[in-house]
Amino acid sequence: MEYRKATPDEAQLVCDIVTGTKAKIYPHYYTQAVVDFFGRLHSIDNITKDIASGLINILLVDGVAVGTGSRVDNHITRVYVLPEYEGRGYGSFIMDKLEAEIFESFDYCDLDASLPAAIFYEHRGYKTVEHRSHDLGGGEEMIYEIMRKERPQP
Repeated sequence: MEYRKATPDEAQLVCDIVTGTKAKIYPHYYTQAVVDFFGRLHSIDNITKDIASGLINILLVDGVAVGTGSRVDNHITRVYVLPEYEGRGYGSFIMDKLEAEIFESFDYCDLDASLPAAIFYEHRGYKTVEHRSHDLGGGEEMIYEIMRKERPQP
């Protein structure tokens, strides 16, 4: 298993992880307008820009890109594991790495939790601090949680 900063030539791999996961999971929880919004948010252009800024990590297992995770300061973003690799601890591994980096400099981690991911984060000790909605226009709204985990005390 290799977890490291993604390189510019891996932007498409990261995009494939994100879009592959969204395509299989999000339609069970969200309308097509919300799924499309996530597509724009995690576009190849945005991923390429974030890789250039050193924000995106990639998880490779036996040379196969199976997951990704990002952070900006103490805010965790874009954590995805391909559905066919879920249930093997890869999401927890990515979160462990991101949290360890954050807790070196910050007292807490924040993240925006999609509906399908909120339970995963709760099991990791995150608590909802705010319910939010984002107006997508045309009567469509995206509902999500802002969640926080405090640095564990020794």
